[in-house]
Amino acid sequence: MIRHDHLALDTTWRGKKRFIMDLREYLKRIGFTGQLNKPDLDSLFTIHKLHVMSVPFENLSVHNGEKNSMDLRVIYNKIVESNRGGWCCENNLLFSWALKEMGYKSTILSGRVFNSLEQDFLPNDSHLINLVEIDGKQYIADVSFGVSCQIWYPLELISGKDQPQPPGVFRLTNNGEKWILEKTGRKQIIVDNGFADSGLVDKRLIKTIYCFTLTPRVVEYFLKMSVMLQTNPSSLFMLKTICSLQTATGFRALIGWTYSEVTFKEDSDSVEMKKIPDDEIEAVLKEKFNMVLINKFTPKNNKAFYSI
Repeated sequence: MIRHDHLALDTTWRGKKRFIMDLREYLKRIGFTGQLNKPDLDSLFTIHKLHVMSVPFENLSVHNGEKNSMDLRVIYNKIVESNRGGWCCENNLLFSWALKEMGYKSTILSGRVFNSLEQDFLPNDSHLINLVEIDGKQYIADVSFGVSCQIWYPLELISGKDQPQPPGVFRLTNNGEKWILEKTGRKQIIVDNGFADSGLVDKRLIKTIYCFTLTPRVVEYFLKMSVMLQTNPSSLFMLKTICSLQTATGFRALIGWTYSEVTFKEDSDSVEMKKIPDDEIEAVLKEKFNMVLINKFTPKNNKAFYSI
């Protein structure tokens, strides 16, 4: 059942206005018009897809003088009230809150992202995901990985089962110690040959995405990692500015000054890429990602393992 106290989760006063986290405002943000008190699989699939279609995966706060927070109230204000996106700790934490408000049984988990250059998982947990249980079955819900590896719908937690979705075929496997998420995609057709050798183009058909265990986590577990990701000079999120959003036919991404539109097709993915001048960056964010930044940010695209 839906929690009846969701309209008064926070009584923080900002000046003369009380700050309130409202489930209905979140659902309005993503365009959900279904029943609030029906925590079934269909509703879970619907809100998961709507979130990835409405809320960008982005790290622009790291590059415009702001900070990414693990405070749920701050995250709610950023994504719901200010129409921004966020990275995994923001998007998936907010999604976790919404799930619980709707009556779902969910648990926060942590994962380690696969480094394609080193051909190994990163040494520390840096990815936040959600485990949801419905009618005795468990599902992985992750609304914030972005680009071509973003799942549109939750994945059933079952080892070795192919789970086709528009981006490709996802697969969870368990080796006895951890779960591993992989995706089998399609050949990418680069429309402009000038980008054929771009470092942002990942030509692998089979991609290892991340691994995780079923150990429950709390918000505090991610605090140090959140700080490190936005302060360590070697962090991917310090080296690149990233904004990604799923669309009805594929996804969009702005990495540094490179804007990409990917269209999923039956046998291949069409990739259109172009460079965006500095004076057009803000217009692209508004037009393609429905985002307006308060502070100006500086695009970055330094060398690091990352691809669309």
